Amino acid sequence: MDISTAFQAALLGLLEGLTEFIPVSSTGHLLLAIDLIGFRGPPGKVFEIAIQLGAILAVCWLYRERLFGSLLRIGHAPDAQRFYGNLFFGVLPALAVGVVAHRFIKEVLFSPWVVSVALVVGGIAILAIERVKPRPTVATVDDIRFRLALKIGLCQVVAMIPGVSRSGATILGAVLLGVDRRAATEFSFHLAVPTMAAATAYDLMKNWSSLDLSAGAVIAIGFLAAFAAALVVVRAVVGFVARHGFMPFAWYRIAVGLAMILLLSLR
Repeated sequence: MDISTAFQAALLGLLEGLTEFIPVSSTGHLLLAIDLIGFRGPPGKVFEIAIQLGAILAVCWLYRERLFGSLLRIGHAPDAQRFYGNLFFGVLPALAVGVVAHRFIKEVLFSPWVVSVALVVGGIAILAIERVKPRPTVATVDDIRFRLALKIGLCQVVAMIPGVSRSGATILGAVLLGVDRRAATEFSFHLAVPTMAAATAYDLMKNWSSLDLSAGAVIAIGFLAAFAAALVVVRAVVGFVARHGFMPFAWYRIAVGLAMILLLSLR
């Protein structure tokens, strides 16, 4: 591994950590950045998936009391059972569709053109949702029930299209279903843990034979950079969304998507 590759891996890790938990599509940003800088990482998109796990572990650390405290009490505490039941039902649709459509998603949809168009369309969707969203009827994460968690999980399936944004699909889907913005954002963070852990494990298993020590070093650099960046972002994003909503992210998505469409058209 040369210095240039290490620098690119760190840069992409930082980009992942900064974008994973805001509705702008971290996967879309990674695909566009990789295309622009010509990054050649480990095969099978393992690098992109593994550094997402670095960002997810940042959530595990910041919400460790909730995640692990509930796990320790799950045998006797109804609120802990409901919390992990919600995560189970929330992640179920993505797991089912991911196993069936994994090859199609990776081989067909992982394209700069798909990402660019999805960024624009997603930005327009955010603007529309912010105007028509219903009055919240679910105030906190603890108020979410299994059926609602399953519906939010179905919204997450849309994010398998690169450029849509996993956090955007779950947060805005929850808002449309009557969940308060702060609660929707926090539940999206929690739901990211099993979703991305499963995606990472699946991709690593499929590509284990093609990995070597050099590939492991590249992944480690990106992983650590994503973890550090996500620690900063997660602390700030809940308060920002509660105060300002999602409009700034919508306009950002539209601007980046249109800029990339223009660049791709000029090639």
